[in-house]
Amino acid sequence: MPRQTPLHPRHLELKARMVDFAGWEMPLHYGSQIEEHHAVRRDCGLFDVSHMRPLDVRGEDARPFLQRLLANDVAKLDTTGRALYSCMLHEGGGVIDDLIVYFITDTWFRLVLNAGCADKDIAWIETQRDAFAPGLGLTPRFDLAMLAVQGPKAESRLNQAMPGVEGLTRNLRPFHSARVGEMLLARTGYTGEDGFEVMLPAKAAPFFWQALVEAGARPCGLGARDTLRLEAGMNLYGQDMDERTTPFESGLGWTVAFSEGRDFIGREALLRLPRERRLIGLVLSERGVPRAHQLVHTALGPGEVTSGGHSPSLETGIALARVPAGVAPGDAVEVEIRDKRLKARVVQYPFVRDGKIRVQP
Repeated sequence: MPRQTPLHPRHLELKARMVDFAGWEMPLHYGSQIEEHHAVRRDCGLFDVSHMRPLDVRGEDARPFLQRLLANDVAKLDTTGRALYSCMLHEGGGVIDDLIVYFITDTWFRLVLNAGCADKDIAWIETQRDAFAPGLGLTPRFDLAMLAVQGPKAESRLNQAMPGVEGLTRNLRPFHSARVGEMLLARTGYTGEDGFEVMLPAKAAPFFWQALVEAGARPCGLGARDTLRLEAGMNLYGQDMDERTTPFESGLGWTVAFSEGRDFIGREALLRLPRERRLIGLVLSERGVPRAHQLVHTALGPGEVTSGGHSPSLETGIALARVPAGVAPGDAVEVEIRDKRLKARVVQYPFVRDGKIRVQP
């Protein structure tokens, strides 16, 4: 039976269409996925992301351990509250998961893991901990819920729901966080818009959710979250990357820090492996909807759609695709959809960011 978040009764009250996602019963939409998508681009959307798994890493060896564990370098976290996006790799260079790590204190970091990978991730992290720093504490925070408040009016809606935090939200820069009592408030998100992700005690989540709804934030489901992140060119684990692909094959080379003297897991493989494939954006020139695993025909050989769908902002089909490394923006390709080859154009993603269309439809 799927697990339920602390906000499950709220979703039922709002007559959400519920689906099984990574072992959790989650809202797909509350009536109109398209309207929810546009609400985030134009105003403010509210997501229940309590299926994500916060994991606290505590101890004197927390920073050196994470420097070994992650492909990005937590040495960059030099200010309390700062956050870092990173991949976690196996020795062969494949992506076990992508995550965000928050620097809370010198001996306390918090990772936020993807729901579908959380159990696997924690087992891997425990194995590495036992070999590197056996005394390090690893605590999955099952007691926390997580909400995402996203959109150009996210700050004003959040301030209305939480009177007194105006100064904090105004000064909180992207990829920075602050503690407010038992709450961790972060300027992060998965939509390509300004916004916040809030971790708070599970028992308080229904009250905070209701305050945000009353402040004008529109409840949004997984459907809108997927079209928003696709337009923003953000990877989805299990589709755009997995244990068989490296960060360089998934458009995430920028998250790999080959810092001098730092031997992170997967480093040697990344230095050794050829970079024969890359992730690119596609905009269909004909009517159709690209989907994952569809064949992409290029002048340099075959590729594959990793994520695709109809873009509500561009009003046409868009996709992320893994293709031969020489394929470049401006190239013409074809996507095989239902035994037909539809013309498409290679573009540099993101397609949409901060409410602005970045590519020509």
